[in-house]
Amino acid sequence: MGSRRQVIIDQDPLGPATTNLQSVALLLNAPDVDVRAIGVVTGDHWRDQQVRHALRLLEIMGRTDVPVFPGAEMPLVSTPATTAAWEKQHGQLIYNGAWDLARPGKWADPRHTPDLPEGNPTTRPASEAAASAYVRLARAHPGEISLWCAGPLTNLALACRLDPEFPTLVRELHFMGGAFAPAGGDREFAHTPRREFNLRFDPEAARIVFHAAWPRVTCSPIDVSNHTRATPERFAAIARAGTPLARYLDQFGHRHRPMWDEVAAATWIDESLVTRCEELYLDIDLDRGATLGDTLSWKPGSEPGAGERRARVQCALDDARFYELFVQLCSR
Repeated sequence: MGSRRQVIIDQDPLGPATTNLQSVALLLNAPDVDVRAIGVVTGDHWRDQQVRHALRLLEIMGRTDVPVFPGAEMPLVSTPATTAAWEKQHGQLIYNGAWDLARPGKWADPRHTPDLPEGNPTTRPASEAAASAYVRLARAHPGEISLWCAGPLTNLALACRLDPEFPTLVRELHFMGGAFAPAGGDREFAHTPRREFNLRFDPEAARIVFHAAWPRVTCSPIDVSNHTRATPERFAAIARAGTPLARYLDQFGHRHRPMWDEVAAATWIDESLVTRCEELYLDIDLDRGATLGDTLSWKPGSEPGAGERRARVQCALDDARFYELFVQLCSR
């Protein structure tokens, strides 16, 4: 392994491609990165179908050496029924991931796994649960493995409960999630600027994670990435590489969409892509009212002091260098 940086990917890999799997591809193709595991959590879609998308991407990229660990099928507390009851009282959520049954390609049965557009995987996931694998790897390599997370934080919360020392054994936590004041007039954030899907889907898990003793925390919120776009021109440049990944992205890559998870991956690979950041204490609103799941933040010195973690929150991005790195790594 040499000096390669070790990382565990925790993701809700809706596929094919999408911001979720395109970010995974960046991490897999980064030359100085050693991906030790991919854990899958229900979020944008149900866990079992997302496991299959992840396995298929690894087959396409020739990276079946990376194990895929199924994680949580449901959040710690929330269910489709409790969320529907909340919506009746407080208004409909703009986006609700696996539970958005009105959207094409969504269904109510978490174990339903129809054929994949990119082809079904022939490899199988690991039998060990994601939270258990995270603890095992962290204990075997204390202080060496980073956690990169871009889905709901359920798997991390379960790992913290499984082994209270787990957060102290990893190198750092770098996660995509949270919202403060996203620009761009996006209807999802126009009236609820602190509501972000990854944290809102399992707020109880976010509370556990935000109160854990991580050595270092980096937050890549919606604010730093909502303006970015995966354009047809960028995918055309990648397609010229002619690799299996390039062909996959040429066919399935999401155009005209924000690159939320890709920014989180790229800024873990190269922190210098972030041109401005802020130190804040973070927590999550667990009030059962209209603000459930909202991102809470305080400047140092004004936090409640109830165990909140201090985080490096990304505020601004070198867009040109980010796009260059995205095309470069996807073309490898």
